[in-house]
Amino acid sequence: MTITASDEQSALAALRDFLAEEKISLNGRLPAERELCRQLGVSRSHLRKGLAVLEAEGQIWRHVGRGTFVGPRPIPNLSDVELLTNMTSPIAVMEARMAVEPQLARLASLHGSEADFAEMRQCNRRCRAAKTWRFYEAWDNNFHQAIAAATQNKLLISLFDTLNIVRRSVVWGQLRLTRLPPSDHASFHEHDEIYDAIASRDPDAAAECMRTHLKTVRDRVLSTLD
Repeated sequence: MTITASDEQSALAALRDFLAEEKISLNGRLPAERELCRQLGVSRSHLRKGLAVLEAEGQIWRHVGRGTFVGPRPIPNLSDVELLTNMTSPIAVMEARMAVEPQLARLASLHGSEADFAEMRQCNRRCRAAKTWRFYEAWDNNFHQAIAAATQNKLLISLFDTLNIVRRSVVWGQLRLTRLPPSDHASFHEHDEIYDAIASRDPDAAAECMRTHLKTVRDRVLSTLD
């Protein structure tokens, strides 16, 4: 049987949906490959190609003999990250994001590939199509990870992964008044502007659009802490 690109993309999309919809905690283990194939209705070869893509993005990590786990591969000083999480507040997380992510967007515009840009577009489409806040938040996270990956800078990607682990571990306490993001959710438009600036290879605009987006997020978070 001939393996087509569409088959592989379908398997990858099924995996992304699975990760977004299932309540698997950070570093939680995924089902075995045979079970995943059964649940997703994909072949073993297509599944493994999809897992390889997700691992390269930092969505999952694999350990031979132990299985496949959610999130970026733990760094050697994970205990330090756990300590940081216990010492960190939502405000501190936002300050760190404001310091780091505009520069990631700048570098993504300079070094990102067409494949990186396609991944960002896919994330934005999935954010808009989200039927629950959980699904939206998973794809929002994927969008920001795709920007970090587009820098092609392993050290910065590692730093972003550390920040992201802390961000996802901190208790935010946001109250969701709707089942899913409203159609005029500010992040939809802001994500589009970030993507347009990055794909246009305009580093200054990319950094500024990211900064504007994070200010919106920061103000929304701070309003829930009053």
